[in-house]
Amino acid sequence: QVQLVESGGGLVQPGGSLRLSCAASGNIFRVNAMAWYRQAPGKERELVAGITIGGSTDYADSVKGRFALSSDNAENTVFSLQMNGLKPEDTALYYCNAVVAHRIATPARNYWGPGTQVTVSS
Repeated sequence: QVQLVESGGGLVQPGGSLRLSCAASGNIFRVNAMAWYRQAPGKERELVAGITIGGSTDYADSVKGRFALSSDNAENTVFSLQMNGLKPEDTALYYCNAVVAHRIATPARNYWGPGTQVTVSS
């Protein structure tokens, strides 16, 4: 099993910044990819940003140029999402998602964190 622990959410004023962190632990051979999703009340969960083991990134159009996703350690088990220029429409519950291989040449599995709340309001 793999555990994902998220941190860094909170309340921030419009235009402010937050840094979300996701740490993966447990039975990990390799984290193949990691992503942040968000879900606002009454809306579907959407992809915010993702990164592969090779370092390729993908961002939702709504956050391009404002958010940056990176790996924080050589083991690629800790990832951070730097969020700048936050807007009220960024308010949501943010979820960490990781695609994890437990052993070499075996299918990877998908894991989710419990979520961390981000609220952008004056």
